[in-house]
Amino acid sequence: MRRYQYILSVMTGLLPVFPMSVIPASAQSPVEIVAFGDSLTAGYGVGPGEAFPDQLQSALSDKGYNVSVINAGVSGDTTTGGLSRLDWSVPETADLVIVELGANDALRGISPDLTRENLTQILDRLTARPDTGVLLAGMQAPPNMGGDFAARFNPIFGELAESYDVTFYPFFLDGVASINSLNQADYMHPNAEGVAEIVRRIVPDVEKALAKIGVTPAG
Repeated sequence: MRRYQYILSVMTGLLPVFPMSVIPASAQSPVEIVAFGDSLTAGYGVGPGEAFPDQLQSALSDKGYNVSVINAGVSGDTTTGGLSRLDWSVPETADLVIVELGANDALRGISPDLTRENLTQILDRLTARPDTGVLLAGMQAPPNMGGDFAARFNPIFGELAESYDVTFYPFFLDGVASINSLNQADYMHPNAEGVAEIVRRIVPDVEKALAKIGVTPAG
């Protein structure tokens, strides 16, 4: 009995030497990133493994992050559609949500006031989740919508990002829009190479968003 008590006391004394914080990163569950958007997220027109969430997961993994990027993109979605499906498309377990919506609002000439209101409600709900970070990707109105529309539409994203203090990527199609070699035949959706360029440019801001929630690469 005394021997058992001695062994137990030694084991109990050793327990504090092994805190949870020293568990190797490889043993932890992947960080859950949800890419919440429209066809630009969903991967319209590109092959398996070539959509934005797939390429983003690969790029982050190459940098040492243990992540799982979920594709919550729906082709044709507007901010109204995104708002209506938010609660069932983006699980409460999400560690980071990339919001990429608004392109179809601009293409359809939807009132920028409605776009702003929808995005406001989306950010309200996401930032109310205590354990979820947010990256808001901006969009720009196409030139054919005119200067007045663009003046009302384009500032929405940056203003909301500042208001909600979320990470902001100013233009999701930066470096890809209007470049024929990076787009499909419709000149609206990026091809696989275009998606790769989007990922290359957005990764630093995704890393900033991950750092805000305490996630760093392993190693």
